[in-house]
Amino acid sequence: MQQVMSFIDQVSRYQYLQNALIAAILVGIICGVVGCFIILRGMSLMGDAISHAVLPGIVIAYMLGINFFVGAVITGVITALSIGYISQNSRIKDDSAIGIMFTAAFALGVVLNSTLKGTSVNLWHILFGNVLAVSRTDLWITFGMGIFVILMIILFYRPLLLSTFDPTMAKATGLPVKFIHYMLMLLLSLVTVASLQTVGIILVVAMLITPGATAYLLTDRLSTMLVMAAVFGGISGVIGLYYSVLFDVSSGSTIVLVASILFGLAFFFSPKQGVLWKIFRSRI
Repeated sequence: MQQVMSFIDQVSRYQYLQNALIAAILVGIICGVVGCFIILRGMSLMGDAISHAVLPGIVIAYMLGINFFVGAVITGVITALSIGYISQNSRIKDDSAIGIMFTAAFALGVVLNSTLKGTSVNLWHILFGNVLAVSRTDLWITFGMGIFVILMIILFYRPLLLSTFDPTMAKATGLPVKFIHYMLMLLLSLVTVASLQTVGIILVVAMLITPGATAYLLTDRLSTMLVMAAVFGGISGVIGLYYSVLFDVSSGSTIVLVASILFGLAFFFSPKQGVLWKIFRSRI
């Protein structure tokens, strides 16, 4: 209890901890919400692809002296569109197109970074995140992206719902299924970019999948799943930041570990899907 009060006192006194806490909560919420659709549509690999594909955009933005968010968003969107174009205009399937594009983009980013003379982008922070280094500007950009993502989910909730569970019916009713798909890719790109500073390229896919997967084990309703995933993501951000400060360890990795622990609890103890409850009911 004393350690918790000490953490609260530090947050109240230090601006960088306030920024880190707000950023961790925001990222947890928007990752959880978008991650629900990624899970239900079977697009987990796409999240991994976009998270890796933003690296060249970050390096180019560094070269041009502009905010890395700009370069990351552009390359993320280009990669998502390229994957869709390749899979729809060749015999190559989605998973293969994803593998081709994200490895090529990531390799390009590493090559560009190695060509910088005298200095280079801090790949460690890009790969694994550093929420304690979030600036006020980064926080406002993350907040803006988060508001945009949530508003788009609310506005297009019914089309997303129908196209996720019954794409054939969605086409028959005249819904622009391709537009909805690419809109979701745009939202995924924005969420990925917003999460880079917090959890990094390597771990962002975990925050996209784990809170949503945890909620998926606990409910059968999409609306409830979205809320629960947002809550689990936010809780992971807060608790993960607390323990990263307490033990002086990587913040992004700690946040992901907390999210994984919550998933483990749901996996074993969920009233309907929990492994232990299934064993208990079968024996009764």
